[in-house]
Amino acid sequence: MRLVSQVIITAQIENTILELEKLRIHESIIEIVSPSIAEKMSTGKENESSQYKVHRIPTEKEIFSVKDAQLVIEKAYLASEEQNIIILAATQFSIFVQNKLLKIIEEPPENKVFILISESKSAILPTIKSRLPVTILSEKVEEVDLGLDLKQLSLATVYDFVQTHKRTDAKAMKLLIERISKEAIHSQSYDLDEKTLTLFSNAFIALDVGSPPQFVLNTLLLKLLARKKR
Repeated sequence: MRLVSQVIITAQIENTILELEKLRIHESIIEIVSPSIAEKMSTGKENESSQYKVHRIPTEKEIFSVKDAQLVIEKAYLASEEQNIIILAATQFSIFVQNKLLKIIEEPPENKVFILISESKSAILPTIKSRLPVTILSEKVEEVDLGLDLKQLSLATVYDFVQTHKRTDAKAMKLLIERISKEAIHSQSYDLDEKTLTLFSNAFIALDVGSPPQFVLNTLLLKLLARKKR
């Protein structure tokens, strides 16, 4: 890893932040992280003094708000002669926050570096990924069987699968949709042009704005079925 502007996808967000801190030489680091991440990083370290020039700010809620995005912008425009590394870490970022940060990420103020850390690549908007390099940290994760054969997708299997996940919450649904996207691509059973690939990003956006997870899953699979090679 390097202290350069990028998106980092990892299942070990807390460890990744700590590894980035170790890379600091003269830079100042500002970490704006969701409460659960901040808590995990501080547990058992209450008596330890914080690293010099590492400032961690927990957000009020798990999902970054527009208020948090405004804080990021304010920190970015603070004049500094040394390089400032601004780390944003959360399990998910809403579409509104990402759009608000887009301009400053595209044209960062002098001596400012932005590092976004999340668990899912699909949760990051294509507009962000087109402006920042994406680093995916390989981690061995034992995945259970998806329970859906995408090579044999049909109306019947879509219905059964959606019923199986009718109580799946939004966070778990995001992970499920990411699995579906990977397996759909690897199966080579679908005509996946650029427009079709946006289906997966749109599913994440729909979940962020509060759409029912079962509805999002059903819509995605039906649209995917329509792109199945005959």
